[in-house]
Amino acid sequence: MPSPRHDAARPARGGEELLFLRRWLAHPLKVGAVLPSSPWLGRLVARNVALGPDEYVVELGAGTGTVTRALLGSGIPADRLFVVEIDPDLCAFLRREIPAAQVIQGDATQLRALLPANVAGKVRTVISGIPMVTLPMPLQRRMVDAWFDVMAPGGRMLQYTYSLVSPLPEARLGLRGRRCGIVMRNIPPAWVWSYERTDAAAHAA
Repeated sequence: MPSPRHDAARPARGGEELLFLRRWLAHPLKVGAVLPSSPWLGRLVARNVALGPDEYVVELGAGTGTVTRALLGSGIPADRLFVVEIDPDLCAFLRREIPAAQVIQGDATQLRALLPANVAGKVRTVISGIPMVTLPMPLQRRMVDAWFDVMAPGGRMLQYTYSLVSPLPEARLGLRGRRCGIVMRNIPPAWVWSYERTDAAAHAA
């Protein structure tokens, strides 16, 4: 992992929270909380990111960029990090407030089509802020399959969640998960989970 550097600049918290609340009111099932993720959650996610030579990190459902800032602040080079967000207002916010980030507006089920061709197969870590626990099983499967489709062998996904249990049905999706930690200072408290493909699922893919 590259050596840490100073955190990326962040906007006034009030404006960020107001935007996040407006997006939650407009799309309550697509936005997992009424407040942005905390810096402490962002740092826990960043500590669990794996990145090797000539590999990339993809963040999905970036919201107002708390985790994005933590990733950049941990030393991940901006040209090795792709940020995918479906909401156009949040994309505009991210591009304005974190100009170094490579922000892509699009649907996370179409990840291979969204990323540059040379990136597919070289993604070491996919980070999801999408509220997976609220999604129907077929959509969960489409997302997980799309994400592992662009990963390097041995790649993994990190999911942060407010659920007390795994937000994904591991056996049904061919995943092996583990808790990476909990952030009590987040509102609400949030878990970070790490998932890898099981050997059988990886072979089938």
